[in-house]
Amino acid sequence: MKRKTIYISLIIASIFVSGCAVSSQPHYIDKEKLGTSTPTTLGLDYEDIERASLKLVDSMLRSPYLNRMYETKMKKEGKPLIMMISDFTNDTTQRLDIDQIVKKIRIALLNSGKFIVTTALRAGGPEDRATLELRKLRKNKEFNQKTIAKKGTVVAPDLSLSGKIIQRVSKLPNGEQRVDYYIQMSLTDVTSGLAFWEGEEVISKAGSSKSAPW
Repeated sequence: MKRKTIYISLIIASIFVSGCAVSSQPHYIDKEKLGTSTPTTLGLDYEDIERASLKLVDSMLRSPYLNRMYETKMKKEGKPLIMMISDFTNDTTQRLDIDQIVKKIRIALLNSGKFIVTTALRAGGPEDRATLELRKLRKNKEFNQKTIAKKGTVVAPDLSLSGKIIQRVSKLPNGEQRVDYYIQMSLTDVTSGLAFWEGEEVISKAGSSKSAPW
């Protein structure tokens, strides 16, 4: 009888522990149900970045100010808007690859047909040094000077894209921890210095307070 009682107690304890383990697994806190999959970490993962990037791009492309600017330039020059990448700040505990996030934004904007991204200019220095390195070959007799880009041929951008990723951690009444990530971006008209578009996507997760959010 004692063995049976002990066996039943062990089963109940096992169920209780299992239930606690499930509830402490990372999960999204999102009233709009951002995704159907369950996150494996409290940190930002590939799906988070993919989802946030697409939402930000969709918001940007629907901006009436941006569309008006695009239409005006197309009428005058027959060319899309030129965008440069400015500062992106990582204010989280994670070692995020900012370029991975920005690259998804850039690809989607290029595919829209409304933007061209310059790699000759970026905050902190050019993304691709080839444009400026090529111009150092002027007067170099080893190169056919007719094939070297002339002065005044590099095109300045119309817009500058900047952003910031913020992380906030708080404790929940049930003992779990909540981690909120704010992915913010601004698109600025470099001529006037005015922001033509700004967007923010919030990704919220909850999980065990013993789990590190990275």
